[in-house]
Amino acid sequence: MTDGVDQLVEAYHALGNAGHGDLVWGHIALRDGSTGGFWMKAAGWGFEEVTRDRLVLLSSEGSVLAGKGPRHVEWPIHAEILRARPEVSAVVHTHAGAAVVFASLATPLRAISHDGVPFATPDVPRFTDTADLIRSSDLGAGLAATLADANGVLIPGHGLVTASATLAEAAMYAVLLDRACANQLRALQAGGPLLWSDASEVAAKQAMWTPASLASGFDYLVRRAHESRR
Repeated sequence: MTDGVDQLVEAYHALGNAGHGDLVWGHIALRDGSTGGFWMKAAGWGFEEVTRDRLVLLSSEGSVLAGKGPRHVEWPIHAEILRARPEVSAVVHTHAGAAVVFASLATPLRAISHDGVPFATPDVPRFTDTADLIRSSDLGAGLAATLADANGVLIPGHGLVTASATLAEAAMYAVLLDRACANQLRALQAGGPLLWSDASEVAAKQAMWTPASLASGFDYLVRRAHESRR
C-alpha cells in the first residue's frame, strides 16, 4: 500500500473516537498519487474497526483496484471532490450529530468560538440538491461545486463533508465544523447568540488555524484513540 495509508487508518480511529462514527456509515478518502485513485474503508466496517486490510483502493471511476470488500455506494463524493480540487488529498464525510441538526435550521453559522472561524466568512455552504445518498457522479460533482474552495460543506438531512491538502487538516475540519454547530445550537437554546466574531476578527483569527496547529490537534485525537483501544 502507498505511503500515508497507516495515517488513514489513524484518521478513522481518531474521528470514531471523536464522535463522528455512525455505525458502519460515513467514510474518509485519501488520494493515491501513483494511480490517481483513492483509498477508503470497505463498506460494512465502523470507523473504530478499520485496519489496513479493511481498506480498498478505488479508481476515479469507482473500480476496485486493490483490497477486499465492497466499496461504499457514496464513493462519488470523494471521486468528484478530488477531481475538482487537485490540491486536495483527503476528503471526510460523516453524519456528525450536531452538524446534521444545525444544517436543518438554514441559519448562518457564526464564529461564536474559535471552532467556527474556518467556516463563518463566508458562511459554510449547504448542498441542497438532495439529502439522499450521493450515489452518482452527477450528484458528486454537484456537491464538489457547492463546496468549491471552502473547507467544508453541510448537507441538510444528511451530514457534512470536509476537504483539505492533508488528512490531518480534513479530519480536524470535520471535528471543528461539528463543534461549531454544537456551540451554536447551545447558544440558540439559551436565546442567542447575541455576540460573535465579525468578518474582520474572523480574518485575524484565521492565523490560529495553521497546518501545524491542525496537525497538532489531529495528533491529539490520534493519541486519544490509541488510549481508548488499550
